[in-house]
Amino acid sequence: MENSFIERAKSSCALGGAIATIAALPRAIPIVHASGGCAQTLSATYNLGSGYKGAGYCSGTMTPTSNITENNIVFGGEDRLEEQIEATLRVMDGDLYFVVTGCQVEIIGDNAASVTSRFQDRRPPVLYASTPGFLGDGFKGYEAVLSSLAKDFIERSAKKDKKTVNILGFMPGQDVFCRGNIQNLIFLLNKLGLQVNSFFGDGESIEKIKKYGQAAHTLVFSPIHGYQVAEAFQEVHDIPYLKVDLPIGDTGTESFLRQIAGPLQIPKAKLEAVIAEERALYYSYFQRFLEITGDLDYQRYAVVSSDITYAFPLTQYVSEDLGWIPHLVLVNEEPDNEEDSAQYRKKYESLTANVSPKLVFEANTGQLLRHVKESWPHNHNEKYYNQLSPLFIIASSLEGSAAQKLGANYLPVSYPVTNRAVLSKGYAGYRGGLNLAEDLYSSLVSNR
Repeated sequence: MENSFIERAKSSCALGGAIATIAALPRAIPIVHASGGCAQTLSATYNLGSGYKGAGYCSGTMTPTSNITENNIVFGGEDRLEEQIEATLRVMDGDLYFVVTGCQVEIIGDNAASVTSRFQDRRPPVLYASTPGFLGDGFKGYEAVLSSLAKDFIERSAKKDKKTVNILGFMPGQDVFCRGNIQNLIFLLNKLGLQVNSFFGDGESIEKIKKYGQAAHTLVFSPIHGYQVAEAFQEVHDIPYLKVDLPIGDTGTESFLRQIAGPLQIPKAKLEAVIAEERALYYSYFQRFLEITGDLDYQRYAVVSSDITYAFPLTQYVSEDLGWIPHLVLVNEEPDNEEDSAQYRKKYESLTANVSPKLVFEANTGQLLRHVKESWPHNHNEKYYNQLSPLFIIASSLEGSAAQKLGANYLPVSYPVTNRAVLSKGYAGYRGGLNLAEDLYSSLVSNR
């Protein structure tokens, strides 16, 4: 019975991910073909739960929707969708319009693709993606939208710019620090002489996105998410892709830079110069803090609970850069097959900590407390008992109560984050590692 339901899920359905993705594209407008409550509720899920990122250009209560009723369910809602597209084009000022679908219309068989095709010659363009909630979690909607862009909108180009890369794996809303992470990576890749296409970074536009087919490579910053899009770029635009981990701090970022240097043909001298310069700056900040962290003994046991994109980078960071003891890692989703699962588990063998963390694939938030208790010997009234303390939990806002029960400090990093406001902050790269150190240590001293 335990595995028959999802308890406090850390993602929306596919439609929610699609709406959040479209809303993050520059001047793009979602047109939701679903019941009236879907668009507003799913938008709010990410607009409020992602560090209060807000609705953006056209999301939340502003989202155009066909608002289908029982009558449409019985007799079909295609006419209603066509009417809604016409009204949206007439009233809403956008550079791109995107029809996405909910569960109800997919179940009754509405041909939303056919309806959308009637507007294919309109300018600005109207695109379509099938995104019913039963397709999967929010990442499925993210991939459906960007795959549609790659196949049906981005221009094909035989000429490739060897110094330009597309980056994928960052889902707006689901990644609370999406925009800051992207900007940190753009800064780092620019220093290597590369230009970056990001979809969601500062200064992007629909006209720029249309030219993404000229990139020479795609970098996917996730073990399992973004590959449907990357494969669309490879199939349609002949752009190969490379799987990389989200780099956080010195250890993760150096590894990332050395991994991409060969495939992206980065000169060795430039690579070493960038690493040396960024590392020197990174540790110049840490040096000022070492005496305090040493004297106050800020080493901690660490428990990480997050999605698969963040779980290893966060664990690697606290282990290798901060010298904490990684005790337990709960990954809130699981790879689709055994091969990917085995490869993912192998990442943790690279950690140099004397004690390897226990790795568990666990989707249910409320199980964190149980896993922590099961991972540590119980106190049977021993005279001397070694407690799992001091403990630090890096997770989402949902784990706050568990941290309180365990007497642990905690920092919400993974979605949902409802007790922090996030604007430009990101944790990627060397400078993102400094941001994360500030936030972790601030949690430790906040009650002084």
